[in-house]
Amino acid sequence: MSDFPFEPARLLAEETPGDNSPAMSVSELSGALKRSVEERFGHVRVRGEISGFKRVASGHCYLALKDDKSVIDGVIWKGTAGGLAFRPEDGIEVIATGRLTTYPGRSKYQIIIERMELAGQGALMQLLDQRRRALAAEGLFDRERKKALPFLPTVIGVVTSPTGAVIRDILHRLEDRCPTRVILWPVLVQGEGAAEQVAAAVRGFDAMTPDGPVPRPDLVIVARGGGSIEDLWSFNEEVVVRAVAGCSIPIISAVGHETDTTLCDYAADVRAPTPTAAAEIAVPVRAELLATLRELGARAGRCANRYHERAAERLAATARRLPAPDRLLGPQQQRLDDLGDRLPRGLSRRLAVARGDLAHAAGALRPSLLNARLARAGERLAAVRFRPALIERRLDDAKAQVQRLWRLAEGLNPERPLAKGYAWVGRRPDGAVVTTAAQAKAAGALTLHFADGTVDAKVERSGRPSYSQDKPEQPSLL
Repeated sequence: MSDFPFEPARLLAEETPGDNSPAMSVSELSGALKRSVEERFGHVRVRGEISGFKRVASGHCYLALKDDKSVIDGVIWKGTAGGLAFRPEDGIEVIATGRLTTYPGRSKYQIIIERMELAGQGALMQLLDQRRRALAAEGLFDRERKKALPFLPTVIGVVTSPTGAVIRDILHRLEDRCPTRVILWPVLVQGEGAAEQVAAAVRGFDAMTPDGPVPRPDLVIVARGGGSIEDLWSFNEEVVVRAVAGCSIPIISAVGHETDTTLCDYAADVRAPTPTAAAEIAVPVRAELLATLRELGARAGRCANRYHERAAERLAATARRLPAPDRLLGPQQQRLDDLGDRLPRGLSRRLAVARGDLAHAAGALRPSLLNARLARAGERLAAVRFRPALIERRLDDAKAQVQRLWRLAEGLNPERPLAKGYAWVGRRPDGAVVTTAAQAKAAGALTLHFADGTVDAKVERSGRPSYSQDKPEQPSLL
């Protein structure tokens, strides 16, 4: 049945002249809707909870704003996303300002967000709590990561505003307690870019080297005066928390008054309620140190005197128990006197014995005996003088022996029997010696060696060799 009861059902659509509702294409309808929505809702503010937030590779952000009944999609372009005062997260209630538009590709409408703010302090506290739990889950607030503060730092780095009362309070308190060298890294402590400056200052102090032109601090104080949660929000940013947690230098966080707490306080090694308290925690009181040193010096002197007195008492008590020197050294002195009396007599006797030995030996050293020994040595030398006849006789014996060996070698020469009519048989072509008839038959081609040359031969089936042309005469070995 047709939706229009007065018109009959038709199979084909027809254009009627004067029809004020011509058929539109889908794109035309989508374009008309887009223009109508953008003209009617060119500026809107929407309050809702962020859901499904994601940042794509291009830098644009996509999310949805919802309440207990409805949901609307939202887009934050890349240029706008970089200027937001906080990072959007799921579950945060915000107020988004922008304009409505449609997306024809999916037949849906969405809000183009140009500004986003937290919907009251409750939403801000909710965002802070979510961020605190996420960073705590990474272990950035663990007690095991905390570093001990140096007892007496020689250089203290301070990250704060150079124009506020905070730096003056810290310097005055340090001057009163214990004058120390202070290096100020000036930063913004509030507003856009403050978090990045504070994080860069902390990382800059950590990157210093002890032998650089500016000495590396032994302790860092991150400080700011009191204010609202919005004023202190820079110290709740993730970039500051990670820089403080990753710093290798011990850090004291002194942000706000005693009742103010930021995520920087959780990440720091020590939290101070105020910047003045941070200076008190950083250094001891110089007067108290001097008094303590004097007290320790006095105690050390009393201990040394008491030790000296007790040692003197022990020495006196020990000396009273020792025997008298005469009793200890009397026997040794008497023995020494006895040896002193005996020494001259012993030396005289030893001298007399030596003289007797010398007289006895002098009798054997007469010149006539030495001359006789020299004469006998000359006779032996003359007996072994050089005589040519002995050498000539040795040479004749050696020549005879060489001749005998040469005659023996000639008798063993394999070519010598050939002169008597003998011959030896070789195998062709390698020239191996053939010693049996079986080897000759197997070789087939032979060479007969005579004294004046060689003859090639071929073995017939009957076993008899047939001769071929003679080869040139080969020289003998000798």
